[in-house]
Amino acid sequence: QVQLVESGGGSVQAGGSLRLSCTASGNTYSSNCMGWFRQAPGKEREGVANYTGGGSTYYADSVKGRFTISRDNAKNTVYLQMNSLKPEDTAMYYCAAARIRWCYLLPADFDYWGQGTQVTVSS
Repeated sequence: QVQLVESGGGSVQAGGSLRLSCTASGNTYSSNCMGWFRQAPGKEREGVANYTGGGSTYYADSVKGRFTISRDNAKNTVYLQMNSLKPEDTAMYYCAAARIRWCYLLPADFDYWGQGTQVTVSS
């Protein structure tokens, strides 16, 4: 089992920045895929970014150039730096971990989920 705890959410104005953190504990493996997803009210959960065990990163088109995913294996932590935030980025953000090294940015590829952290961007 893997436990994931997110932090760093909050309320900001459009154009602002936030950094989300996700710390993993339990049977963690630094070579496995980690990702960030988000879900707005009334919408499906969507992939934001992932970081594969091979070191590749993938981003949703809606966040490319604004968000950056990174990980610190020594701390079992993955980060999501979010810049130039827009009101449409408002959502609950979830950290996820996969049992496998490589994954697509799809919820079905991930096995463990955090409780989420709320991000609210006002115009």
